[in-house]
Amino acid sequence: MSDSSEQVLLVGCDSPAGTVATPEAMGFKAYNLWRMEKVGMPVPQAFVLGTRFCQEYYRRNRKPVRGLQELLAARLQDLERATGLSFGSTRKPLLVSVRSGAPLSMPGMLDTVLDIGLCDAAVPGLLRLTGNPRLAWDSYRRLVASFAEVVHQIPPTGFDALLGARLQEAGVATAGELDFQSLRALTRDYLKLYEEQAGAPFPQQPREQLEAAVIAVWASWSGDKAVQYRRLSGLSDELGTAVTVQRMVYGNAGGTSGAGVAFTRDPASGEPALYLDFMFNAQGDDIVSGRRNAADAERLAATLPSVFEKIRRVAGALEKEFRDMQEFEFTVQDGKLYVLQTRTGKSTPWAALRIAVDQVGEGLIDEQAALARLAPLDLDRIERARIAVNGSNPALCRGIPAGMGVAVGEIALDSNRAREIARTGKTAILVRDNTSTEDIAGIEAAAGVLTAAGSRTSHAAVVARQLNKSCIVGCSALRIDLSQRRCSLAGRWLSEGEVLSLDGQSGKVFAGPVTVEVEKPTEALARVSRWRAAQQAA
Repeated sequence: MSDSSEQVLLVGCDSPAGTVATPEAMGFKAYNLWRMEKVGMPVPQAFVLGTRFCQEYYRRNRKPVRGLQELLAARLQDLERATGLSFGSTRKPLLVSVRSGAPLSMPGMLDTVLDIGLCDAAVPGLLRLTGNPRLAWDSYRRLVASFAEVVHQIPPTGFDALLGARLQEAGVATAGELDFQSLRALTRDYLKLYEEQAGAPFPQQPREQLEAAVIAVWASWSGDKAVQYRRLSGLSDELGTAVTVQRMVYGNAGGTSGAGVAFTRDPASGEPALYLDFMFNAQGDDIVSGRRNAADAERLAATLPSVFEKIRRVAGALEKEFRDMQEFEFTVQDGKLYVLQTRTGKSTPWAALRIAVDQVGEGLIDEQAALARLAPLDLDRIERARIAVNGSNPALCRGIPAGMGVAVGEIALDSNRAREIARTGKTAILVRDNTSTEDIAGIEAAAGVLTAAGSRTSHAAVVARQLNKSCIVGCSALRIDLSQRRCSLAGRWLSEGEVLSLDGQSGKVFAGPVTVEVEKPTEALARVSRWRAAQQAA
């Protein structure tokens, strides 16, 4: 391998003059982060280990490149100079996230670890730095649980059970309602469980944490869900992932803080309107994991209107810079906006067609660029379905629509059952309390997805839209009884194998088959036909 310094990119850390990044070398997330920083967007400082480090890791039979510790130490100094903080400090600790980033987007398929750098000695330093004991203990308990899951592949069920017990004891519904004393006690419980499950105490040396997290991100490249996604998407196993080490900003810092994911346009319909999920007092994983609902967008606009307006301006600036619909993640800390990443948004074919047509009309792209973007799509087969109104079969309940179209199929309560139904030539509806990217095989096999929790911008919902599946999330009327292999929708019990119908446009759920109406985007298709004719005549 050539000089490792040539494979490292600095973002917001006085990069050497003439530095040029490419998505192939630095992964699309890091490449886009670098571009955002260059046009003045509020991006936390970072350094990036290029994809060749990951490729080398696998060439060496899963051994990291020589000198990794020294390389990380040197680049941490760049972050420390840029932030005025110190990694591992007991007074002004620098915490970092460790994020993946392949040359081509793989939403939610690779691992991330947040809050790296916290340990028993650093918690008081973070408390002094922020004056926020709740933030310090909440971040520490998050790190312990995610480090266990990502680095050691320890299932999260034990940590979830400890959290559930603390919630019950405190008489609250979510971790966001726990006070710092409860979070401190919960962290102690997490540390004990970590030692039991991992066979060693949680590492108290931040540099040891960082190295382990970097290696874990590389290892996630060969994880089952990542391999499955590459097969579905026709991506090469040789690409590898970059690793971005970025200064932490805290959406879990209190009442004027939070985390969000937004699309610059509706990824299901293509409507030119901001499509945003937000949670106050949360970190990004709370949204994209699919485990929680993210219903605070309206409250964000009402309580922090200046921040909401900045998000709208960021959306416009991103489309101007990248010339396509974008999906971006952001954090608000104490009323200040930070943009963490952006990528071209995954959308339904219907939305992709409308977005291309609209962006030509807006002068954002030309007709030739639009035709090139639409070339992979079978335009003649683009349509959207809706369930016809029928008084004899009213909707049982309603969730949050996260993907267009109608899906009718047999209820499957796990991915294996969905795949079994698909193998018989029938269609399945995957019904889950929440779904994650671990369910990618079931999502691919099913005609539609219904979940009791989760947000429209969770990684699983993004993948479902990309695969053109009907998807409804956050259906609070859904209850699942796995022991009896059945589910309840607004009090009506249906067994696995019974037929369920989803309307991904309205979010309505129906028992049994339904009458379907189909619509085609005739106006947009006519416009594309005129472009093609003009191109052929030229």
